[in-house]
Amino acid sequence: MKRISFLFIALSFVATLMAQSSHKTQNVILVTIDGFRWQEMFNGADSSFINNKQLVEDAANCGKKYWDNSVDARRKMLLPFIWDTIASKGQIYGNRTKGCNVNVKNTYWFSYPGYNEILTGYADSRVNSNSFGPNPNISLFEVMNKTPKYAGRIAAFASWDAFNDILNEKRSGLIVSAGFDKVNGMDSDSKMNLLNSMQTQLPDIFHGVRLDGVTFNMGFEYLKTKRPRILYLSFDETDDFAHGGRYEDYLNSAHYTDDFLRTLWNWIQSDPEYKDKTTLLITCDHGRGEGPIGWRSHGTETANSNQTWFAVMGPDTPALGEMTSGQYYNNQFAKTMAALLGFNFETPNPVGDPIVSVLGK
Repeated sequence: MKRISFLFIALSFVATLMAQSSHKTQNVILVTIDGFRWQEMFNGADSSFINNKQLVEDAANCGKKYWDNSVDARRKMLLPFIWDTIASKGQIYGNRTKGCNVNVKNTYWFSYPGYNEILTGYADSRVNSNSFGPNPNISLFEVMNKTPKYAGRIAAFASWDAFNDILNEKRSGLIVSAGFDKVNGMDSDSKMNLLNSMQTQLPDIFHGVRLDGVTFNMGFEYLKTKRPRILYLSFDETDDFAHGGRYEDYLNSAHYTDDFLRTLWNWIQSDPEYKDKTTLLITCDHGRGEGPIGWRSHGTETANSNQTWFAVMGPDTPALGEMTSGQYYNNQFAKTMAALLGFNFETPNPVGDPIVSVLGK
């Protein structure tokens, strides 16, 4: 009996080690592109928008950069990294024309509720305003930041200053640089000091929202210098340009955000600490309406602006490319990221289930 018990314990120990080692992901980078539609994600630029003088001043120039009669060609013109690299090495979800649907679970279809859902896994009906204040819900990052393994090794860089509340910076203790927050504690000769100054020396075209190029470079510099286990980058310009009816700028912003991803991934794959140990997850907080007027808006009064998408690439995620079936929700991302890291994420709220296809199951 003792031999059997010992054998059972030994096998259980081996099984536990195998389960732990089966998770190759040791780091996660989450990127959100505010209000970027699945239509442009999967179909590229819309010619009816390009040729609408109210949305694009120079249709010829915009068309030269982003238009081709082939869907495959024009979406690669807009998002070359996503459609060359992630499409071949990862998974992309949300092409509704092919039967793969992604939606928000919250009933509001705008930013604060959308980000709360992504980060906490819970679509809270109380969170009903972009000026809601400190988030009562606990994010995955906050829970992980309370553990010895991840404490102080999680950082968020966001163009929109509301993320101080969305991530409840004061309660969570997370490192958050949102809006025009400076990043302190870097070496005196760090590029971060230049970026700290630069962010307030550029035109404030979105009235309190930091330009995405600054947000990216601050986050990238932090990644290279401080080596976090989890990094969150939140970009905002696509939503701001869409609300302003500036379609070419909306496309330009998406295009150079795609280049941020390329730069980020190339560095990750060149660094031994991150290479083949890092999962990249990209998504959006909400969709947009359809047509030249509906596209500028979102929310419950704008039909179909609850439609989203996501893309993922990493060592645990099979290279399945563009997915063509299934229904997925933004409230599933928190547990999916946790599962990739071998972490059990639980809160008092009901949290969306992990996406098994991302986990290779």
